Amino acid sequence: MKLGLLAFGVHPDDVELSCSGTLLTEKNHGKEIGIIDLTRGELGTRGTAKTREEEAANSAKILGAAIRENLDMADGFFRNDEENQRKIITVLRKYQPEIILCNAPDDRHPDHGRAAQLVMDAAFLSGLRKIETLDGGKKQEAWRPKYVFNYIQDQYFAPSFVIDISEVIEKKLEAIKAFKTQFLAKDDDEPQTYISTPDFLESVINRSKMFGKMIGVKHAEGFISKKMIGMNSFDALIQHIT
Repeated sequence: MKLGLLAFGVHPDDVELSCSGTLLTEKNHGKEIGIIDLTRGELGTRGTAKTREEEAANSAKILGAAIRENLDMADGFFRNDEENQRKIITVLRKYQPEIILCNAPDDRHPDHGRAAQLVMDAAFLSGLRKIETLDGGKKQEAWRPKYVFNYIQDQYFAPSFVIDISEVIEKKLEAIKAFKTQFLAKDDDEPQTYISTPDFLESVINRSKMFGKMIGVKHAEGFISKKMIGMNSFDALIQHIT
């Protein structure tokens, strides 16, 4: 299966919080979308690896993702090394996405920046034909995505561009809330965390409103690009000149 857009998150729910609106928008435009979680989030204060796996599957259904896979890297302790790079290379060559999205280049959680560099390094290496990988015993062809974009997480970055997600904001919130152990936590036996209070989810909504205001829409998601972005014409601009 070839995917138009593949989003990587180091923890289940990273994608939902940061770029699920864009996935929904591209899905509505006819692209096949997919999600790859690097770890199971097993070090998270709330929930378990099992509950987060179930929540991730429920969220993927809401988003209409063609695939969602987990690469079983060690939460908190994974490294940007050959073993993990090859896991990502194999996935990229399997699904051949034109565009990939990945974690912020730096953030409050140290896993985020490390994951971002891991994915970007693997995306480059995936295009080298002398690196051999197998899928189901069959040798894979080299494949390099055209673009790798970082989504923006807890720490603010000025985006290189933003995507209008106004029409899908409610479904994005539904996908986030599928992670019941993590967000909007009610009275239970587990402690409250930085992300479990209503204030955190409100900050996610406010961030999307702020990015939306930048381009004159209600909600948007921001992305960072190291690569120059080109357009075929000015018709690609959301605010047309009249």
